[in-house]
Amino acid sequence: MKISASILAAKLTGLSEELPTYKQENIDLIHIDVMDGNFVPQISFGEAFTKEVKSHTQIPLDVHLMVSNPELHVPKYFDLNPYCITFHIETTNFSVRLAEEIRKAGIKVGVSLNPQTPPESISQILPYLDLVLLMTVDPGFYGQSFVKSGFEKIAAVRKLTKPYNIELEVDGGVNESNMEELAKLGVDITVVGSGLYKTGDPNAQGKKLKELAASARTRS
Repeated sequence: MKISASILAAKLTGLSEELPTYKQENIDLIHIDVMDGNFVPQISFGEAFTKEVKSHTQIPLDVHLMVSNPELHVPKYFDLNPYCITFHIETTNFSVRLAEEIRKAGIKVGVSLNPQTPPESISQILPYLDLVLLMTVDPGFYGQSFVKSGFEKIAAVRKLTKPYNIELEVDGGVNESNMEELAKLGVDITVVGSGLYKTGDPNAQGKKLKELAASARTRS
């Protein structure tokens, strides 16, 4: 399983020193939460901050756009060549065109679903996707617990995406207590915030989480 480090949970003033210490065998991706204060009530990172993060690490960026009208924002991140650019299905009426634009730039396309958004809402655009990001908390509010219906919804989304070569990513409340169950359900990428940074050693914690996932899949 890939670990995507949600740096929103890190000490941002120390990122320029911390990012170069991350080892890709422990942390596969750097998760960038872009919030506009519109689709979600918080304002966080934008393209300038994301570019600064890129300058301090060789680990690929996992860009998550929690913004309204993502078609206006997506091109700003093309030059950073991220692993993936993810937009929310709730935020645009032009999802197919937007997905094709991202793919044309040579970048993987992700679509995210809020906890209350039914999996079937993405059924018509599955051929255009490389990744589905399933929110297991409400977006834009840091430190929430994993929603109780999360496991059932993960299973439903995995069933929906099975005919396609689509990665399944989960974001929200991921930690040691649920990593094994997520691995058994076939999750490919977990976004980890406080569950990664709480020990003060994200490399060691990332390694531990990956070991838990690997062990669970071996037993299942």
